[in-house]
Amino acid sequence: MSMELYDAWCKRDPEWETRYQEIINLFSDYGKGTNQYQDIRGKIFGAGYEVFIIAFFIGLYKKGKKPLIKDTSKIKRFGYPIGNGGSQESRNGRTQYSRLREYIFAALVAKTDIDYIALDKGEITTRKAVDALMTQMEEYANYGFDYIQEKLEDDPNYFFKETAFIHEFISLINPDNGNDDDGEGEDPDPLD
Repeated sequence: MSMELYDAWCKRDPEWETRYQEIINLFSDYGKGTNQYQDIRGKIFGAGYEVFIIAFFIGLYKKGKKPLIKDTSKIKRFGYPIGNGGSQESRNGRTQYSRLREYIFAALVAKTDIDYIALDKGEITTRKAVDALMTQMEEYANYGFDYIQEKLEDDPNYFFKETAFIHEFISLINPDNGNDDDGEGEDPDPLD
C-alpha cells in the first residue's frame, strides 16, 4: 500500500496561487530554461518547485496552512510531477535530492487525516488519499508563500543573504535561536 500511495503521489503536480509567481521568479529560474547567458545565474534556486518546497517546509514547521483560492483561473501548476523534482543534477552543482521528496511524503502521511486501514482494505481509493495529501501539501506551501511575502514586504532584502534560508529554518525549528542556559548563543553570521 505505501509504495502504491507514494508512486501515485509522485505522479502529481502541486498547485499554487499565481499571485506567488513573483516570489518564485525572484528566487528561481522558473520559466527561463538553463541559458547560461541570462540573468538566471544569480538565482538562489534552480527550478520553481524548489521555492515551493521551501514554502511547504515553512508552513509545516510553523504549523500553518492556508487553503488555495477557489478561482481556478488564479491557480497554476509547474507542469512537472513531484517524482521528477530533484531527480537531476543541476547546473549549479546541486546534487539530486530524492530523499527530500521522501521526507515530504512522510511528513504529509503523518499530518494528513487519512484512514490508512480503510485505504489498505480498498474502502477508500488511492486517488482520494493522494488528493488529501496534495491538499495538505498545497495548504502548507500556500501559508509558506504568504510568510515569505510578508517578510519581503517588511524587508525586501530579508532573504538575500547567503545563509538567510538556513537561518530562517533554524529559527523555525528552534524559536530560541540557539540560546540556552549556559550563556552560549547562536554563532554570529560572518556575512553580517
